[in-house]
Amino acid sequence: MAAVDLGASSGRVVVGEVGAGGLALTEVHRFPNGPVRLGGTLHWDVLALYRGVLDGLRAAGDPLASVGIDSWAVDYGLLDRSGALLGNPVHYRDSRTEGVAERVLSLVDDLYATTGVQVLPFNTLFQLVAAARTPQLSVADRLLLIPDLLTLWLTGDVAAERTNASTTQLLDIRTGRWATGLMERVGVDPSLFPPLCEPGDHRGDLLPAVLAETGLTGTGPTGTGLTGPVPVHAVGSHDTASAVVGVPAEGSAFGYISCGTWSLVGVELDRPVLTEESRRANFTNEAGVDGTIRYLRNVMGLWLLQESLRAWPGSALEPLLARAASVDAFACVIDPDAPEFLAPDDGSLGPMPDRIAEHCRRGGQRVPTSPAEVVRCVLDSLALAYRDTLAQAQRLSGKEIEVVHLVGGGARNGLLCQLTADVCGLPVVAGPVEATALGNVLVQARAIGAVHGTLADLRALLRTTQPLRRYTPS
Repeated sequence: MAAVDLGASSGRVVVGEVGAGGLALTEVHRFPNGPVRLGGTLHWDVLALYRGVLDGLRAAGDPLASVGIDSWAVDYGLLDRSGALLGNPVHYRDSRTEGVAERVLSLVDDLYATTGVQVLPFNTLFQLVAAARTPQLSVADRLLLIPDLLTLWLTGDVAAERTNASTTQLLDIRTGRWATGLMERVGVDPSLFPPLCEPGDHRGDLLPAVLAETGLTGTGPTGTGLTGPVPVHAVGSHDTASAVVGVPAEGSAFGYISCGTWSLVGVELDRPVLTEESRRANFTNEAGVDGTIRYLRNVMGLWLLQESLRAWPGSALEPLLARAASVDAFACVIDPDAPEFLAPDDGSLGPMPDRIAEHCRRGGQRVPTSPAEVVRCVLDSLALAYRDTLAQAQRLSGKEIEVVHLVGGGARNGLLCQLTADVCGLPVVAGPVEATALGNVLVQARAIGAVHGTLADLRALLRTTQPLRRYTPS
């Protein structure tokens, strides 16, 4: 199976092989995903992403039993009646949504009770309100989130996969349907939104033109292309939904941290928590695979380190982590979710290390001056944010946590994992790093009958096939 996994800074195509108790991944193609600023607006280069997907499928080779796509949430493309894209999707870090959430909240008092989604300034709802009366939105016939847009181009199928749809703040989390009444109250046209589909649903086969473009038409035994048909299946197309499938938990008493550019910190539930206290704590209820609820809060993640490294040309993370381990613990801490850390440095905001130093200076703390001190400040602050978020998740949901699973790129960061275990007072199981791709592959594998069972069965396979490391509180 080919898992297309699109992140905020890069995309890749990973081939997963499943069978006879084995589960192996091979990355066959990686490509950059950088924002493009044009006319003062920050965009995604979605055509470059599509080209990267085609190149990855070509590299995957024959035979392919299935393809599945996951990506980041909330961003979308607008199509006209002919199905043509009306412009490059706007990046969620663009400034157009500043102040929009406050306007919407003044109009809708039951927003959380309906959607269960935390208020983040870049949610799809606020993007659409910000885009009201723009020429593109005025003539748009259909809105597709990023994985569904790429699926359309691959198969011709038009649908919205539910786990990603739940992040828009436009889905009724109680009924699992589009919240059309809410849309009408805020001036969003419900007809823009396609029918919903579920993880594991067959979305169609690769179109003949796609097969030809990728060389997958099959040219006989000496050829290098793929033979059709190649089915495309919906997966947990929000990358966090796939990552949570890839959490190798045993039992239900676990918390998770899906740590990449963002950190998604929470627990897995059977039903949403829609209390006023949950709303005030800004927790989100997002749809998961198999009818689960991902009860979590977004915490800024490795973005802070990524942007800091960009300000230190020639620096590498591993040596900095080694030096950071000897820096005084908690000499200074920041609020990782402070608004000044959200946007990339475009020449006006200043480099991330300078913003971190100013944040500490305003708080009367020691100001980090060296790269190692900045790194330690970031990691200490993330660990504390994880502790507070997990403690709140337990209290608000009634779900007990006995172990924390940290998956994604952050699982490679041994210092962050140990700090998280220390401040949480709980064991941390780090890995798999490739949780998102593994979750993507496992949902596909179950859809085609290569594996069977519940989420617990899929996770059991992960525990026996993937390298994991356990960190004990010190």
